[in-house]
Amino acid sequence: MAQPARQKYAFEQYVELERNSSVKHEFLDGGVWAMAGGTPDHAAIAVNVAALLRQQLAGKRCRVFSSDLRVRVVATGLGTYPDVSVVCDQLEYDPADQTRTTVTNPRLVVEVLSPSTADYDRREKLEHYRQVSTLEEIVLVAHDTHRIDVWRRSGEQWTEIITTSGAARLESLSAELPLQDVYADPLARQS
Repeated sequence: MAQPARQKYAFEQYVELERNSSVKHEFLDGGVWAMAGGTPDHAAIAVNVAALLRQQLAGKRCRVFSSDLRVRVVATGLGTYPDVSVVCDQLEYDPADQTRTTVTNPRLVVEVLSPSTADYDRREKLEHYRQVSTLEEIVLVAHDTHRIDVWRRSGEQWTEIITTSGAARLESLSAELPLQDVYADPLARQS
């Protein structure tokens, strides 16, 4: 049996779709896919990372953004919503987005891995992110164990640094993510 043809969208159409949608979508090659909602643990980890970064970047020319900020990988066309992103200096908007809600120049992105997306985030999405010329570090935070993988750019090369204790160092921001704080759960301490 033939499968029905999936509608293809131009990026501008996708932006309009997102503007009128209550659900976030990822965009690639004209395809639009709904993004799954996260678990309470996923959401708590993302907020912890954002709070740690915001505190350490206070007074610097960098802004920390939640997953509400859309990032576009111009080289590959991917439009997505990292769990946390950091842009330093001026925001550079995607010229294909007349609403100015898509940026193209993050210095750092963070993905909190979940069981359903970990393989995609560690492979395909990571490869897309590596194509962002302004991106200096990509941070993958495990959901099921205390582990942070930092992919760091040095020239044209990317190196993975795995942290399972202490703190993950973010050289691009002169910051760090202490694992005990990233995985802190205030509700568990109240029990």
